[in-house]
Amino acid sequence: MSELQTSVRPRRPRPAVVTLTEAAAARVRELCEAHGHKGLRVGVKNGGCAGQEYTFAFADEIQPFDEVVVDKGATVVIEPKAILFLIGTEIDFETTKLASKFVFRNPNETDACGCGESVTIVPAKAD
Repeated sequence: MSELQTSVRPRRPRPAVVTLTEAAAARVRELCEAHGHKGLRVGVKNGGCAGQEYTFAFADEIQPFDEVVVDKGATVVIEPKAILFLIGTEIDFETTKLASKFVFRNPNETDACGCGESVTIVPAKAD
């Protein structure tokens, strides 16, 4: 009986979980440089009137299952449990007369509350 031979072939690059606009990348770089951090950690937690909220924290270390996205010179670390909720999301940073904030354009969102603080997100399905 012959042994099964496995070939090692290079993996094709995966698309990034999220992308950043120029404004978002500039703001992430600015925040990280000003406070001495390596990146911005993004996640999703249960809460708010629509059911889920996006979370932010500074990232100084990469955990084993974190997804690291480097886009336009800015580093974003995605928490493992948030990856399926964020696939295909574009993160922007907007400044208006009343507020400056990160804005998520997430194709997986199915609903949002009126105040804009929480959303309903359905995990992306595998193709």
